Amino acid sequence: KVSSPRPPRSPRAAEVDRHPVRADMGRDDSRDRSRSRDRRSRSRKDSRSPSRGGKKKPDDYGVDTIKITDDDAAFILGKGGKTKEKIARVSEAEIELFERDLILEFRGSKMQRRRAKKYAEGVMAQRTGPVMVTSDYDDDDLTMLQVPQEAVGFVTGRAGNFLRSVEEQWGTLMFFCDVGSGGGRNKDYEKLAIFGTVRGRRGAELLVLSAVETKVPGYFSRIKEDVLARDKGKDESGTWGTDTMTFQDDELSYALGKQGGTRKKLERSSGAIVQYVGHTALFSGTRTERKRAREYMKWLFDQLEGPLYVDDWEKRDDCTVIDVPSDCIGYITGARRAALGCMEEEWGVLMFFMSKTDSHGGKGQSEKLMICGSERARRGAELKVMSSVETKNPGAFTRGVREKESSERGFDTSRMLFKDDEMSYALGKQGATRKKLETASGAILQYVGQIAFIAGTLKERKRCREFVGWLLAQRRGSVTITDVSSRDDATEMHIPENCKGWVTGNRGSELRRMEAETGTYMFMALDERGEERLIIFCHDAGSKVSPKGRMAAERLVNEMIQEKLRDDGGRGGGGGRCS
Repeated sequence: KVSSPRPPRSPRAAEVDRHPVRADMGRDDSRDRSRSRDRRSRSRKDSRSPSRGGKKKPDDYGVDTIKITDDDAAFILGKGGKTKEKIARVSEAEIELFERDLILEFRGSKMQRRRAKKYAEGVMAQRTGPVMVTSDYDDDDLTMLQVPQEAVGFVTGRAGNFLRSVEEQWGTLMFFCDVGSGGGRNKDYEKLAIFGTVRGRRGAELLVLSAVETKVPGYFSRIKEDVLARDKGKDESGTWGTDTMTFQDDELSYALGKQGGTRKKLERSSGAIVQYVGHTALFSGTRTERKRAREYMKWLFDQLEGPLYVDDWEKRDDCTVIDVPSDCIGYITGARRAALGCMEEEWGVLMFFMSKTDSHGGKGQSEKLMICGSERARRGAELKVMSSVETKNPGAFTRGVREKESSERGFDTSRMLFKDDEMSYALGKQGATRKKLETASGAILQYVGQIAFIAGTLKERKRCREFVGWLLAQRRGSVTITDVSSRDDATEMHIPENCKGWVTGNRGSELRRMEAETGTYMFMALDERGEERLIIFCHDAGSKVSPKGRMAAERLVNEMIQEKLRDDGGRGGGGGRCS
């Protein structure tokens, strides 16, 4: 049964009805809204926030509430509920807005509730003027940055777009404010408050400073020492800090790369925050992350001088080396390094061929390709290279390889052997089916010849293997899945009979469209009673505002059902895309 939307009580109520008003952070909800939603989708599991779903509640878990006005409610909610979701994400608290009673509720530990309340009050204060930040505002979550007056508009961006993009990128909350108990704003500078984790605040701060430096050259040099000393040692490892390097003009453009591609590559592969402020490169992170970032930067510039070889690479825990046949090197590299660059961007790794100066390439020989980054990223890039080499040189990586199912609970790789034409079916047009299964399962799925390599944790590998098995089973007819109630990666939806063709589309085209939009895996399957229903699979439950995950797919399906029911009611039934 699909429930119809209730009639709006007021323009404000209609707004809240259109946008769910709770940032669900992983607890069962017996409220009316959830019950009606459960009746619509008949989901066997709560669609929870992936970041905190299922976590044990802290010992000082509690509930705080504040009374707000109708205008405040609209400001807290934000467009599509994004502002409330942002406050919940930065504070790590659960937030619920009771629109009828105009009450804002915070759930979490004492510190989480304090931060959420503080952030909400700061957001609401922006509606009537500058936010006043007092000395008790800092709960080890605040960075105050002075921004020259002539750069304030540039940093804010049109309608606040630049600040919002920085918040989104670094998971922070940011606004300009007044400091202390009185007095107006300094005419030369404005204070920018940045709330969040140590890493999030530093990433946002350096991005803002980079923008300020383009508008007010030389400003960073005046505050450099304060910036470098900030939050030193204030992370879990106790080694948090910032290192710097200074570049000349031509070096800077090389270190930045096309559209900042080289900087982003170094940042993702090393795990450190890498940002350029003027001619200064700043590396922020733990001691290990900073060391890696500096090493990777040095290797980049060493390549300009000639062939590079990293001694004792076997002893490093941040690199993987793969032998690439000489006749495949050009294919793997691509024109002007395009193919290698695409793999680096996709997986967030740094890749380069290593060769000693006295080596001589020849027919039948190979070169070592070094891949630097996290374990998961390195494995993804390595399997991509193996797949490409296997296309050019069949048997290079698959000769004598057998099926393998690893029982390792941590990160490992399993293998599945495809028969006959199964691989082309599991690959899909331009690899779309493989990518879909990979995204929905959370595992790395790559086809090397006729072998599927599945990398990830035990849970991810098992899920991916199931998805591939169900995909191949659909070629032979209907698939029966009876254990959905015990899964935490599935949402079950019962589709009205007259809407099934409309929802699936011609040869499943509508399901494929929704899968691509939301990063899920969806198909009609039979239950233990032989009744057909739609199951949405994805390791990511999603949220009420996220465009990805099971909740997003569920919303799209419900929209299609409502559309079909309205059309049937208006025309007396039938027609359209129904098959």
